[in-house]
Amino acid sequence: MSPEPKIDKTKEETSFDSTHILLFIYKWRKPILAITVLAAVTSIVISLLIPNRYKSTVILFPTTTSSISKALLSDNPGVKNDILQFGEEEEAEQMIQILNSDDIRTRISAKYHLMSHYDIDSTSDIAKTLLMKQYESSVAVHRTEYMSVQVDVTDESPQFAANIANDIAAYYDSTKQRIRKERAMQGLKIVERTYRNLEKEVMQMQDSLNKLMKLGVNDYESQSERLNEYINKAILEGKTAAVKTLQDQLKIISTYGEAYMSLRDNLEFQRKNLSEVKAKYEEAKVDAEQNLPDKFVVNSAFPAEKKSYPVRWLIVLSSTVSAFLLGILFLIVFENFKKIKSNL
Repeated sequence: MSPEPKIDKTKEETSFDSTHILLFIYKWRKPILAITVLAAVTSIVISLLIPNRYKSTVILFPTTTSSISKALLSDNPGVKNDILQFGEEEEAEQMIQILNSDDIRTRISAKYHLMSHYDIDSTSDIAKTLLMKQYESSVAVHRTEYMSVQVDVTDESPQFAANIANDIAAYYDSTKQRIRKERAMQGLKIVERTYRNLEKEVMQMQDSLNKLMKLGVNDYESQSERLNEYINKAILEGKTAAVKTLQDQLKIISTYGEAYMSLRDNLEFQRKNLSEVKAKYEEAKVDAEQNLPDKFVVNSAFPAEKKSYPVRWLIVLSSTVSAFLLGILFLIVFENFKKIKSNL
């Protein structure tokens, strides 16, 4: 008969068994129950003290149009954009940057008196920092999976949150247009100056040409040919006075003919340039003076009917479970510490 195997009592005592846990909990049931109940009551009280916050959301799509003149007036199909086309990733990222800009944040803060609304002491040295942190915790801007941009605003007042969300969306247009207009106005000034100078030059050339035409120079090539024919005919007919008159006219044409042709050809060339510059001037003027919306509003914000925060049952449940587990962990450490101390 083989000898009975020896049982390692130490190993048996330290091996994990769920019944040991249950026995441990039962043994310490009163302290664990007290900790759990206390945590539940405390979390209920705290959750009731947390004010309700309501969330309002605006969903936007950016446009692809950057220049009104190129989208509506340009004859070049290579640069023409569809003003009804939704923007993609690049435009969405640009929209997010503008919606998060200091310009919009400052305008919203001023309009809604956020310093006072958030109970921030305006005389504090860190008042602006506190306002920025509170604003960032209340306003969230992010891109959705559909390439739209979502603006979420949370506040204790549902109407207040909806108003801010809608105004942030509204300020997007004016902010982007202001940024673009600064550049468009500079471009307009450059093109206008070029256009005015060229227009003045064309007028001066036209005045000079008119003076030559008053002297009788209207078409150098054909006039010279006809006058020579008339002179030869008058000579053959013996009309001396007519010959003298025609020769005087030919002399004038010969004297100013070259200047006339140069002015005429140059004027024609500059008129073409003027026409092209005028078209650019009109386009620049449209870009500087006219506005088109830079967004498509998919959903406008409205006052929320249900609070979004706090979720009180979740706060109570998570706090109670955490306290229950931490209580067990603390009692395990406490009991093992007592055993270690007694063995020393």
